[in-house]
Amino acid sequence: MLVPHRGPLLGANRTWAVLTLAGCVTVVAALGLLFRGQASPDGFDRAADAPVVTFFAGHHGLLPWLALPGTVMPAVAVSAVIAACCLVTRRLTGAVLAVTAVPVAAGLDDALLKHLFHRTYLGQLAFPSGHTTAAAALTAMLAVLLLVPPQRPATRTARVALVALACAVTVTVATAVIGLRWHYLTDTVAGAAVGIAAVITLALLLDLVQGRRGALPRAPEAAAQEPGAVPREPEAVLREPEAVPREPGATP
Repeated sequence: MLVPHRGPLLGANRTWAVLTLAGCVTVVAALGLLFRGQASPDGFDRAADAPVVTFFAGHHGLLPWLALPGTVMPAVAVSAVIAACCLVTRRLTGAVLAVTAVPVAAGLDDALLKHLFHRTYLGQLAFPSGHTTAAAALTAMLAVLLLVPPQRPATRTARVALVALACAVTVTVATAVIGLRWHYLTDTVAGAAVGIAAVITLALLLDLVQGRRGALPRAPEAAAQEPGAVPREPEAVLREPEAVPREPGATP
């Protein structure tokens, strides 16, 4: 059910993917520059986070479970299952996207962006939210694999439902890390943008590699062995000598 389509990951949606990627990069850069080096919430984050923190004040035992899908091991486990489904359906690019989406997005957070913008929450680097990044990367990866390819009417509802469930999980993870006072709301927004941007970038690169491989010229032997190819007759080794014109009046 995952991937009956074995063509490019993005296909005709490449233009929209590039525009979405540009929007995500703009959001991360704008928020990062706005909150760079900040060690306390601004007025917007304080107003947005306070109701969430107050609502979950008596449910601190529940919040870590709600944030669990955004941690490394569950995210990697889900990615492995999706990659296995892609391999079963013989979609190699989908499997590569599944196994790389979360590690690349999380690595971009931890190795670069958090240190670049150095925004802290209670002394810990907080921007962007790594939990939200992982959850959003899983959601974006599922959206690419399930919604972009041509859909059969029989599976369309299930595909949309799975992506909608993943979106709900991402929102839940973002809400939980705010309630736990690990991140501000703007940290989670940037985290979602990083996760989506990482998946789109990987999908574009995989489509580019696949397109270049498909454009390579095939050897004549390989083309001759394709199903339906008409076998060619071997060229004659000996050719008849060309006729030599005789002079007028010459004896044959």
